[in-house]
Amino acid sequence: MSLRLVFMGTPSFSVPTLHALHDAGHEIIACYTQPPRSAGRRGLDLKPSSIQKAAEALGIPVSTPLSLKGESDQQRFHALNADAAVVIAYGMLLPQAILDAPKHGCYNAHASLLPRWRGAAPIQRAIMAGDEETGVMIMKMDVGLDTGPVALTTRVAIDDNTTAGELHDALAGHAAKLMVDAMAALEVGTLSLVDQPDDGACYADKISKREARIDWNRSAKDVVRHIHGLSPFPGAWCELPLGGKLHRVKVLAAEIVDEASTAVHGTVIGALTIKTQDGAVRLSKVQKAGAKPMSSQEFALGNALALGTVLT
Repeated sequence: MSLRLVFMGTPSFSVPTLHALHDAGHEIIACYTQPPRSAGRRGLDLKPSSIQKAAEALGIPVSTPLSLKGESDQQRFHALNADAAVVIAYGMLLPQAILDAPKHGCYNAHASLLPRWRGAAPIQRAIMAGDEETGVMIMKMDVGLDTGPVALTTRVAIDDNTTAGELHDALAGHAAKLMVDAMAALEVGTLSLVDQPDDGACYADKISKREARIDWNRSAKDVVRHIHGLSPFPGAWCELPLGGKLHRVKVLAAEIVDEASTAVHGTVIGALTIKTQDGAVRLSKVQKAGAKPMSSQEFALGNALALGTVLT
């Protein structure tokens, strides 16, 4: 036996779940994803989503509607006669008519321990907030933002060395396995749902460019978590005086170091080591504009940063 599924997703995070459901023998009758986006130097090329490319490689029909609010789009979705829809990082809120169309409803794999970090950027926000764990939850969707009842959970530890990129890949794998388990239980009628509590709910707002600049007035732990929560994208950054000019440099990895100093916050007190509110941070992986990422040792070979320099 297998379920007739509609898959709804867009970025690379969704791809392992699509493959896992396909490999589990479910009939994926359609894939919904965001429309191709402008790409190329002049923005004239159209780049399909990761899910569109993966679905086409599997021979699954792809739909890329701009909205699902129109009656015609909703009728087409209903006509698919799906047992369930699987939604993972689709990037579009589903109206009630879409949620009600599949026989058993719509199920989402969300990358947080709900009700904590509902919303667009749960992976980054969990790291940046200093959380010690996060995870994936399978939720039956309702019209709220990540507010539906939860079925299955996997927990994953976070430490000060965890980057958003590493956590993204780990959670994508967990989401795939958990969704396969959820659909297997749904198929035989044993999937149970528990309402989310209201206590502890918070929202993972989309990451904005303005918050990417590093603030050396924060604690060393906060600075490191900020850096790792934005690594590799969009990348936390600071300005370094190199060759008589200020250069914006992305910081992709850092570590807390035990360096006693009475210098003001933002002072360079060692090799790519910067004084913070309560200690110091060593920048271990950086990237200048137009260059490849490099280690602190590689960076130091051609970029002199004098001790005592104060970064703002």
